Amino acid sequence: MSRAVLSLGSNLGDRLSFLKLAVDGFADVLVAASPVYETAPWGVTDQPDFLNAVLVVESPEFDEWGWLRRGQQLEQQAERRREQRWGPRTLDVDVVTVDGVRSEDPELLLPHPGTPSRATVLIPWLAIDPDAELPGHGRVAELLKALPDDEIADVHLREDLTLT
Repeated sequence: MSRAVLSLGSNLGDRLSFLKLAVDGFADVLVAASPVYETAPWGVTDQPDFLNAVLVVESPEFDEWGWLRRGQQLEQQAERRREQRWGPRTLDVDVVTVDGVRSEDPELLLPHPGTPSRATVLIPWLAIDPDAELPGHGRVAELLKALPDDEIADVHLREDLTLT
């Protein structure tokens, strides 16, 4: 059985519809979907705000590469263009972690190296798994406590938006 945590983000077009495209694309393996959060852009800051969410998925049919490829297929369906690193996108699906897997492959670093410092991933993840742990880094709740208050404050729950 392969269990993965996936991070979703969208800041172009109908952002919620693109997140729902991803949820629908993983519906057959979906264990949990977080609430939707709105966040300021990270990296390149002169772009629209993001909608973010986290999914937990599970299947005996997928390994880490299967999760990556499935996410990339959904990004293609959303007509994502990779023109600028950390630039605007219709849909971003990141593999955050896959149980029991570590990868140093540049195409699929696991656990995802940015996770410990990204409230945009940690907050939605905790919403669906309060006991979550990031392999090699510890409890997600502790990672979140270590972040600056302003980064946490930039993540806003959108109670008016739902994924499922």
